Amino acid sequence: MKLLAALLVCALVVHTVSPAHSSPALELADGRQGTEAFGHNATVYDVSVAQCAGCGALGAWAESLEFLYYHNLVRLARRELPLAWSPRLESYARSWAAQRRADCALRHSFPEGQFALGENIFWGGAGGAWRPGDAVKDWAAEGVDYSYAANACAPGHECGHYTQIV
Repeated sequence: MKLLAALLVCALVVHTVSPAHSSPALELADGRQGTEAFGHNATVYDVSVAQCAGCGALGAWAESLEFLYYHNLVRLARRELPLAWSPRLESYARSWAAQRRADCALRHSFPEGQFALGENIFWGGAGGAWRPGDAVKDWAAEGVDYSYAANACAPGHECGHYTQIV
């Protein structure tokens, strides 16, 4: 079954909490675990939980939190502030994803060059049970093709999904 997940990410909010929960480990493409790459990540989990207030219904809450958690892990690696969840943007993203699931048209919700919001689209392909973390890891992998010094992607490579995260 093909899965399309669109995610629109919201405003930055700084929020400090103390570690209290254990969090899932993130395995990077190079085989390192999240704790090796990012240090102790329980605080990222706690911040993500705190920033996920209003994350939707009970079943959707876990999926929303997973998106937020993995975004915040990637942002932590770049020493960026954590993201907070927006129920309004979640509703918009779910509506757009439902339309694309129906017609399998992989396209953004805004005309090219007229984007009003940051938007990443993940195409999971056939087979497998895709999770929000899979989408974020796929987008984050584009970071190797991004030059902070030039503020640009390497020639012939795509890195816009990565820059939307960080």
